[in-house]
Amino acid sequence: MRDRGSPEPSNEPVANVMSRPVVTLSTSSEWALTELSVLTATMVPVISSPATAPRLDTPTDGGPATLDIVLPVFNEAAVVEASVRRLHSYLSKEFPLSWSITVADNASTDATGAIADGLATQLPNVRVCHLSGKGRGLALRHAWTTSISPIVAYMDIDLSTDLDALLPMIAPLLSEHSELAIGSRLSAGARVARGPKRELISRCYNLGLRALFATQIRDMQCGFKAIRADVARELLDAIEDDAWFFDTELLLLAEHNGLRIHQVPVDWTDDADSQVDIRATAAGDVRGALRLARSFLAGRGRIEVREAHPPPRDDFGRRLVAFGTIGIFSTVASLVIFLLLRPAFGAIGANLAAVSTLFVANTWLNARFTWRRARPRWLRAIGVLAAALVLTSAALVGIHAVGGGLIAEIGVLCVTWPLAGIARFLTLAHDR
Repeated sequence: MRDRGSPEPSNEPVANVMSRPVVTLSTSSEWALTELSVLTATMVPVISSPATAPRLDTPTDGGPATLDIVLPVFNEAAVVEASVRRLHSYLSKEFPLSWSITVADNASTDATGAIADGLATQLPNVRVCHLSGKGRGLALRHAWTTSISPIVAYMDIDLSTDLDALLPMIAPLLSEHSELAIGSRLSAGARVARGPKRELISRCYNLGLRALFATQIRDMQCGFKAIRADVARELLDAIEDDAWFFDTELLLLAEHNGLRIHQVPVDWTDDADSQVDIRATAAGDVRGALRLARSFLAGRGRIEVREAHPPPRDDFGRRLVAFGTIGIFSTVASLVIFLLLRPAFGAIGANLAAVSTLFVANTWLNARFTWRRARPRWLRAIGVLAAALVLTSAALVGIHAVGGGLIAEIGVLCVTWPLAGIARFLTLAHDR
């Protein structure tokens, strides 16, 4: 059942809430509850009192809420009350874990702060923090670092994402299967309603990031994310941006450091009244992406983060299969290029062109799928390329010296290219 209105808070006693049967959940929520079954003994019931809002450093009902949801706001007086009441009602009726809502006011100049303060006195488990500066990243940085909950999250104040995705999103964090979890509008199974302009911009932005960072994250900027609080504190010090690029920087840093990010396809409806300046935001995102790419390329961005489930150290079989698959396709493509260019450039020239043409694609694919790195080691890869060109060119010169023709050239290339590939694999075996 989904509650999309703005009802008044319930005055039902805590005892009634604790004894009330859990409502029927969707299939995805049932899956999440199954995954959370081992944790139910320590879960705090949903709280409906007291009426006064706790301070940021005050535990709820004797202990911290399992989940603290942050709503960053700036001049949102028109929607803040309806959205907070809608979220509060949903959590009270549908969400089986303990929770709190934090409204993070980004130096609003309208009545947003006053409205939020009023809600904090009327609704249990709602609190407000007032910041002197603007920026979604600044709001999340402050709210997450001051929260005492083990899981922290945030949503856009317009609540564009269907709230039924909340429980499936945080389940892997509670079970410590993943360190971060995000809603994704671009994953298979997502259902999105928005105009063509925003859709095009979103897809181009995420496609550009996937090409630049070889990232497996499909949607960087969906305003629906959660993270383990201990992991957040370790990552936040390394994040430079306090505005809209904050989300992207958080996710790319996490992925760069080997953290597991759970992606949940969501139902999402565009807010036609959004105050986001698309042009300014896009320009800031491009600058942030280039800055972060330079940082990663320079070897920075490594953080000591404790992983709940460190990856296996010995995945030689997977790497070998991935490398071999890429190598087979590269060899076939190189052979086609060689045959096409040989009449015009000769065997040696065609070999140089064939190997060099596929160098960037081969290196990028191996970085992403074989070594699972965000960026290739370009200098090392160039060294391997130079050695391969010398080896194959010398072999062709030798064939010509004994009078070999096209068949002999193809034969020697089919031997020397794989040998160069083996040398590349061994050289880059620790390129992770």
